[in-house]
Amino acid sequence: MSKHIFVTGGVVSSLGKGLTAASLALLLKKRGYRVKMQKLDPYLNVDPGTMSPYQHGEVYVTVDGAETDLDLGHYERFTGDACNKKSNFTTGRIYSAVIERERRGDYLGKTVQVVPHITNEIIAAICSLDSPDVDIVVTEIGGTVGDIESLPFLEAIRQLRQEIGRDNGLFVHVTLVPFVKAAEELKTKPSQQSVGILRTIGILPDMLVCRCEKPLGEDHRHKLALFCNVEPTLVIEARDVAHSIYELPLELARQDMDVYVLEKLRLHVHDLDVTDWKKMLHRLIRPANGEVEIAVVGKYIGLRDAYKSIYEALTHGGVASDVRVRFRMVESEDVEAKGAEAVLGGAHGILVPGGFGNRGIEGKILAAQFARERNIPYFGICLGMQVAVMEFARNVCGLKHANSTEFDEKTPHPVIDLMEGQKGKDKGGTMRLGAKPCAIRPGTRAESIYGRREISERHRHRYEFNNSYRETFEKAGLCLCGLSPDNALVEMVEIPAHPWFLACQFHPEFQSTPLDPHPLFASFIAAACAQRKG
Repeated sequence: MSKHIFVTGGVVSSLGKGLTAASLALLLKKRGYRVKMQKLDPYLNVDPGTMSPYQHGEVYVTVDGAETDLDLGHYERFTGDACNKKSNFTTGRIYSAVIERERRGDYLGKTVQVVPHITNEIIAAICSLDSPDVDIVVTEIGGTVGDIESLPFLEAIRQLRQEIGRDNGLFVHVTLVPFVKAAEELKTKPSQQSVGILRTIGILPDMLVCRCEKPLGEDHRHKLALFCNVEPTLVIEARDVAHSIYELPLELARQDMDVYVLEKLRLHVHDLDVTDWKKMLHRLIRPANGEVEIAVVGKYIGLRDAYKSIYEALTHGGVASDVRVRFRMVESEDVEAKGAEAVLGGAHGILVPGGFGNRGIEGKILAAQFARERNIPYFGICLGMQVAVMEFARNVCGLKHANSTEFDEKTPHPVIDLMEGQKGKDKGGTMRLGAKPCAIRPGTRAESIYGRREISERHRHRYEFNNSYRETFEKAGLCLCGLSPDNALVEMVEIPAHPWFLACQFHPEFQSTPLDPHPLFASFIAAACAQRKG
């Protein structure tokens, strides 16, 4: 039987449950255990794929094509293990499965209820990760204790813990201990009340992880232990880290959180070796080669979580070059209003990420033009590739008013067009999703970066390079350096005459980790370093 750890959150949202869960999973892996991770989200959407970035932040895509919560990005970056469709369940997905079963008549005329039918479906979702080759499953419950939406999930984990026993299930509650400036005090009452809510539904936390901006004193630990019914050693402090989220695992290890977890689960405490993690952190925090500035030109710059994996992958690229990456976050509409020179001048590299809709598109096109004409390293991802193609078509190929049919259905030159298989489809979960193979053309920059000719990268898009224009672009100097194995889709383009201009239809940021930076991001940052010296 796989052991289970359930991570809940209280007092406020955005406490860092996902980071805490990912950090714990990393430490357990470093202790020699096989760990899988999972997020249960209480919202009614079947998945976040149709949700606005302003509502949800980034949509993280797994290898098998699931559109999931951004916390799964943390899971993969910290543990290095790929998540899948079993790693993220929403209320909408749970209810859809139960309703579909009811429509088929599988319940034999019974009244379908939240308990036991919904809770049983949730338990089945949690246990879907159980396997002979999985020692521990870490399940994060989204939302905040006290939310109506979370109640079925909390009831489900209460039932499951009751079934598998205390030695096989553990409750970790992440809570806030706020610092009241006027009183110059940390206050434990909100955490006590949060645990009180859990108690009313039959869950007694085994461990508290306390987010705080000031250190917990012994009196705070003992008060929390006394009123939350946990041992003082199991009150773990999670202060805001000084430099990077990747410091958190070492902070938790310093307090032996992973040791206590293993002891509670009656598992052997093997030696902990985090040498590689410490080396990575040293390069990240104290880089030997100074700093480079990357301008990220996007549509949702005001919401950092919308490009979470982009920023993390750029940071990983900095680790590879032993350099600190400073972000210049640029709204694409500002490029339109103020001009590219005003907002992009002096950047050592320009990255244009993905997105949907026509707002700010002309600003992204101007950014690609500025990078191409000024010989500044340019990295286009998904929509970032499409705008680079549109810019090249207009200003190099002479195809005036070239556009994507996503933004102008009547464009005379639809250099980007809706994929044939996407026409007439619903919006939810129907894009080209998940890992797809790509064949890299020999002798290209892409081949030198990857060091091989066959790769697999994750996709999330409906529009593609229009094959009718292949010859036109090639003659003008745009190299179609990556194609699908059947030669049907253009996956990567580059400009050989440019110091570093490369764009891809896929999302390489989803496969980058701090210990294994993605080669495209590592090469891009190296090019930015060369640009800085020049």
